[in-house]
Amino acid sequence: MQTVPMTVEGFNNLEVELKRLKTVERPAVIKALADAREMGDISENAEYLAAKERQSFVETRVAQLEDIISRAKVIDITTLSGKHIKFGATVRLVDEDTNESIRYQIVGADEADIRSSRLSITSPLARALIGKTKGDSVEVTTPGGSKSYEIVSVRFK
Repeated sequence: MQTVPMTVEGFNNLEVELKRLKTVERPAVIKALADAREMGDISENAEYLAAKERQSFVETRVAQLEDIISRAKVIDITTLSGKHIKFGATVRLVDEDTNESIRYQIVGADEADIRSSRLSITSPLARALIGKTKGDSVEVTTPGGSKSYEIVSVRFK
């Protein structure tokens, strides 16, 4: 069984989502199914079909979350330090072509959110950054072409 690296915050967020699905969404779907059955013939009942589809989504997501949580290797990034980039590091980069500065925290795949500057450890950029230090340059192939970045800072918070 392959472990999944994850921050404490990411693990807690998955547990919260799982609890909500089990205690709020699942009972709501059961009620919607019961209400739809009371309307009569379920073979052409749009409400019943919608509730069954929602039930399928909820049960699939519950199974996914239970699997991820069971394989999670929770890493407390507040205990990490060093000069080399690794899981949990927050890095500031400068695009060597545009001089644009960007910041990312390297996190587990299931907690990545590029809009929140949380970069998946499995992404090409994160893989290129691992092991590097402040002052190093990295080149990454992206869908838009090759990009070069200089590492300006490495922090662990």
